This record gives sequence, structure tokens and C-alpha cells, in this order.
Amino acid sequence: MRTENRIPVTIDGKTYEANEGERLSDLLIRTGETIPMPCGGRGTCGKCLVTVDGRQVSACRYRIGSAIDVRLPEREIIVSETCAHESGSLTGSAVLALDVGTTTLALALVSRDDGRIVRVVTRANPQRAYGADVMSRIGFCMRHGVSALQQAVCGAVREMLRELDAPDGAVLYAAGNTTMLHLLFGVDPSGMGSSPYTPVFLASRSASGESLGLPQIQKVISLPSAAAFVGADLTAGLTYIGLPEAGRYRLLLDLGTNAEVVLFSRDSAVCTAAAAGPCFEGANISCGMSASPGAICAYGAQGYRTIGSAPAAGLCGTGLVDVIAFLLDAETIDETGYMECAAYEVAPHVTLTQKDVREYQLAKAAVSAAVQTLLQRQGVGYDAIDALYISGGFSTAINVENAVKTGLLPAQLRKKCIAPGNTSLLGTVQYACAPDRLSVPPDRMEYVDLTADPVFSDLFVDGMQFA
Repeated sequence: MRTENRIPVTIDGKTYEANEGERLSDLLIRTGETIPMPCGGRGTCGKCLVTVDGRQVSACRYRIGSAIDVRLPEREIIVSETCAHESGSLTGSAVLALDVGTTTLALALVSRDDGRIVRVVTRANPQRAYGADVMSRIGFCMRHGVSALQQAVCGAVREMLRELDAPDGAVLYAAGNTTMLHLLFGVDPSGMGSSPYTPVFLASRSASGESLGLPQIQKVISLPSAAAFVGADLTAGLTYIGLPEAGRYRLLLDLGTNAEVVLFSRDSAVCTAAAAGPCFEGANISCGMSASPGAICAYGAQGYRTIGSAPAAGLCGTGLVDVIAFLLDAETIDETGYMECAAYEVAPHVTLTQKDVREYQLAKAAVSAAVQTLLQRQGVGYDAIDALYISGGFSTAINVENAVKTGLLPAQLRKKCIAPGNTSLLGTVQYACAPDRLSVPPDRMEYVDLTADPVFSDLFVDGMQFA
């Protein structure tokens, strides 16, 4: 019987045993020494770079054949602006609100009696080691099961609870997209990996903290979702925003890997999701990165600005919007998206390529077509819209004029755009203090499937143009 060779591998000073021929990325996942792998380990993004015996390699492509010394990159600190006002002191009973974002986790300690947020902590979602977007993570679950992703997110929440010094026995309310809530509860989301995209649950779900590896939490309760790709993060966001006046409409747009849109009034609500891809998180952009120190977050004729004023390391979502808008003004990019140079240097070692422009075109076309499809379906004109609320990881820093110039946001609503921050977290805080009070319950939302909608298809094609 053949015995598998065991090979010592040192990772940042700790020694582990690997199987001969094992991928380095698999060893990192198995040992908990995770790094972001935007493409989910498929070997297509080239961003899981580590140093092996002094040279850089892609972890998901490196096969272990001998003893090696591995050095991991510095942990990425994602800057997340929640727009939560913190009181700093707990009065009365405590409750917790959690936003399980695909990229970022945000946890708030709340005084339930008066609804005040005591403190908020945020951190990168460690599930990024299994892919930048929900489909990559679902694909991982199809191959390996849900356990690793559930343990990753709950392990991060445990650390956040310690950082908050949260009292024992509190109830934790959670929102997030439908896939993220499945992973939080350890429920296999594989049914959402292919048509007809069937989730195991959409209704509010609860479990003891102990069963989820959160022993100091009495119970974890999720907000309800509306559909496979319109989750409780939108339910929470609608609760925070509130309803418009009679006869008026509002739009809520969550700019993530799935662009989730809800058009709602006091009497009706329609929602949908368009596959924008992880463009806005920088995952499929050649020099793209998350909103972390060194990311170029703003760009114009006067130069660029980075998060934390750190040396430029890449482009995050808001920087990408600004650079493309600048190049459109300069006519370096034409209305079809053609770029006259192979690569534009944004900063030293940071470039924008033709492929990056095409990726952005696909994302912005999906977003704009989704918004227009809902408006046409309901027979609602732009003049009937009170406000367009933009949520998502980079909403608070987005340059609305540049987003309009590139076709991401409709020009007719440029003066009605509002970025209220992390509406998923803020709405979950409200729900935690008054459970069952939802502005728009999911069973009142009509879901529109864009995949078979000819109107969306036509609008998507038109939306590819920069015009």
C-alpha cells in the first residue's frame, strides 16, 4: 500500500506537514493561514501571491514537492465606512447587529432600550480566501462542503465580539445576502449555484450561538431575504431608508458583485439582481484591490488620492470609476470603450488596461439596465423618483458625477443620489431594537428574473456604450 509522502512547510515561522503534490493554496486553507483568492483558486486572477524560498508564486498554482519556506503578504485591512454614530456607552440591555458582507463584516453593539449604537467594529470577511464573489464560494461548497466557510466567518465574529467586549447572553441579529446567511448558519448553498438558483431558506432563521461556535451569544436570528440574489441586506436597507410619500417612489441600489435593486413605493415593490461581477471590489481588474491602505480611491486632473495616504498599490472601486471618467473626458477611451493605448499609467506600477475597461463596461451595463428594467416594468418615470439610495462597500466615497459620466448611474437622478452608508447594518440595528418591524416585508416584493427578460437584454447591450 502506497504511503503518501509528508513534506514540512514553514509558513511565517510555523511548520506544517503537506502532502506531496498538494497545492499551496489548499495547505493555507487547511491550516487557517488564509490569504485572499479572488478567483476562488481557479488560477485566473494571479492575486494570491506569496513568497516561496525568496521568489513570488501564485499559491493556487504552486504544487508542493519539497520542503519550502513560505512568507505571506501583510494582512489586508479593509477600510469600511458604516456611517454609524457611536455613543460609546451601554445603557440598559444589549443586543448585537451583524452585517455579513461578501467583502466586509460589520458588528454593532447596541443599547436596545434607546436604539443607540455603542460601538462598531469591522474587518475583512475571511471567506475571501475561497473567492471574491458568492458564485466562487458556492462553487467551493459544491466541491468541499460548507464547513470551512462557516468556521471562517464565525471565527471572525468571535474575534469581533471580543474586540467589542460584548456581554454574554445577548441576541445577535444578522443580515447579508442570501448566500452569506446560508454560510453563517452552515447551510449548503449549492442549490444557488445553477439554474433555477434555489436557496434552502429565505425566511428568518435562528440558531443557538453555541451551535454556530459563538458560545457567548444566546441566539442568532437572521432577517428574511426576498430571493436567491436579493437578500436580507436589502430587507434591512429598506427598513433603514423608510417609505416615500404616497404616490412617490424610491430606488435602493446595492453595488456589489450582484447589483441588487429595489424600486418601491408605499403600495408596491419590485426587486432584481444583475450579475455585475466583482469589478467594484477590484477582483477582476488587473491592478484592482479592495478598499485598503494604498488603494487609489479618487483620481482627476490634479492627480490621485489613496486610502490612508499610503503609497499607491492599486485601484479600488471608486478609483476605477474616476480613472475611466477622466479618460473619457480626455478621449483616451471612446464611446465604444476602445482605449487608444495598451495600458494607461495611473500611478507608478498601477495601470488601467483595455481588459479592465471592458470589465467595467459589463458591470455598469448590468447595473444601469437593471434599474431601467424595473422602471419600465412598473411604468415609472424618473420624475416620480424621490431618491436613489446607493449602498455597498464603496457607496460613501463614490463620485456621483463620474458615475453618471461613465453610465453607471442615470443622469436623470444625479441630484437625487444619496449614500447613507451601510444600510444593511443600520437597518439591522433598527430591526434588533424592534423585531418584526420591516418597511417592506420580503413577501411584498416581486422578484424580476432578468435572465429571461428581453427588455433587460436590449438595455444591457445599449448600456455597454459610453454615451
